[in-house]
Amino acid sequence: MKLLALASAFILSICTTVTAQEFSSVPGQGRSMVVTNLGIVAAPQFLAAQAGAHILEEGGNAIDAAIAANAVMGVVQPYVNGMGGDLFAIVYEAKTGKLYGLNSSGWTPKALTIDYLKAHGVDHINPIGVETIDIPGAVAGWDALRSRFGTLPFSQLLAPAIYYAQNGFPLAERNARYWVAKSLMQQPGYKETYLPNGIAPKVGDEFRNPALANSLRQVAEHGRDAFYNGPMTETMVKFLDAQGGTHTVEDFRDFQPEWVEPISTTYRGWTIYELPPNGQGIAALAMLNIMEHFPMQQYGHNSADALHVMIEAKKLAYADMYKYVGDPRFTPVPIKQMVSKELADKRAKLIDMNKAACQVVPSDIEQQLDAHGKTTIYLSTIDKDGNIVSLIQSNFAGYGTGMVAPGTGFSFQNRGAGFQLTPGLPNSLAGHKRPLHTIIPAFMEKGDIHIGFGIMGGWNQAQAHAQFVANVVDYGMNVQAALEQPRFTKPTFQGCDVEIESTIPADVRAELTKRGHEIHLLEPFSFSVGQGEAVVRDTKRNVNFAGADPRSDGEAIPQEPTTK
Repeated sequence: MKLLALASAFILSICTTVTAQEFSSVPGQGRSMVVTNLGIVAAPQFLAAQAGAHILEEGGNAIDAAIAANAVMGVVQPYVNGMGGDLFAIVYEAKTGKLYGLNSSGWTPKALTIDYLKAHGVDHINPIGVETIDIPGAVAGWDALRSRFGTLPFSQLLAPAIYYAQNGFPLAERNARYWVAKSLMQQPGYKETYLPNGIAPKVGDEFRNPALANSLRQVAEHGRDAFYNGPMTETMVKFLDAQGGTHTVEDFRDFQPEWVEPISTTYRGWTIYELPPNGQGIAALAMLNIMEHFPMQQYGHNSADALHVMIEAKKLAYADMYKYVGDPRFTPVPIKQMVSKELADKRAKLIDMNKAACQVVPSDIEQQLDAHGKTTIYLSTIDKDGNIVSLIQSNFAGYGTGMVAPGTGFSFQNRGAGFQLTPGLPNSLAGHKRPLHTIIPAFMEKGDIHIGFGIMGGWNQAQAHAQFVANVVDYGMNVQAALEQPRFTKPTFQGCDVEIESTIPADVRAELTKRGHEIHLLEPFSFSVGQGEAVVRDTKRNVNFAGADPRSDGEAIPQEPTTK
């Protein structure tokens, strides 16, 4: 009866009561949250989630579980992430209540500059060319997380990934659907690694990658040096040089991830955290600041008014992000101003509720950002003590370049495709510079409730974060319901085009069209709007909750109790 009373009170006062937020579901919610006093791993592939949960059962914490799950993800979903990509994370330390941000995005080779490319006749970045391969940051990110917060050795954390790479695993449904990248068939090492015998694996077909197992074993034995300062490094550099790259052993050896302070804003009493630039998380905060000026709850969930506000807020927030964000080590980024309520007040006044804006604040930037990268993985973990990891990892566009160095078993990212070749801009190419990044983990909290969440998908991510937050805060949904809801995405930076899942009602779509939005319809639970996970800690009751997006092969899997 007490539980029912709490739930009823919450429905009557969505924006003021926090402790009961987990109990509010919505009609048609496809699955229940996972609820336990022990740990949970929510990942976009069930083998990875299970591996992380097993690490918790072996005595590891949320950080250990996140590393183990991420390593397995690189084996079972190489078309979105792996050792050749980058990594970002937010760690919530339960005993102190502090947040720690990790930026392990790689930099360009020191010798790769605009002048170098122009001297070699290159005036446009090939999205799968060797010039897009930055130094991968994933392994350094694992090392930084484990060194600061982990409790178990790499040999234990990487054991599940090594097993699946060496012994194989049968492909799940979405594995098979996205496995083949036809545009990469001629990339060196791609077919040999991912299409055994030249045949695309189908659902249930077993896939092995013994070369990747060997690379993981080297890291398990020698730590980060195996990747950045050892024989594997020399193999990678020799291969990249043969493709025309400028990479050196020193570029790998000198790379270090960076611990950063998360940035934040408030949204109707909640505090929302993202990582600072060079990522796009600042756009999610700016969107929420603009949305706060409108009565979203009164409009109704996924109504024409609510969607119109969010789509228009996206355009305004992304315009500023596009203009100002780059690697802050090279160009100052006005973070304080960009997340200020004062700027949001001015931007909100630009929204016409009756008409979509097909062009927002004029920009003097000549070259449009490439919306090429839309594939990433996001996972979140929580342990019995309430520590949370919000982690995201990516190759940028699918397999990235699709290039695989002999004997390594993983493809190199193409994150450098996001650079611009016009000098003097925040995101202009330079040596040892990190590009404007799409991948962003997130965190939100109010009172006793702490949520680690994220939704992958290129430039979709910041706008998807804002939609998730609105689902929780404005519409009182639990995290599972919030992840399941139909979403929109606008991958471009100009125009009135917007992609919307077909589960948005037809009358709502018609009203948006009337206001000038050019709607491109997506299938239900579309890959284009991203896949997300979320974990929740209720510190008052010491209870953990989690949700997993049905747009993936993923699950939220709880830790089993040990009986020893």
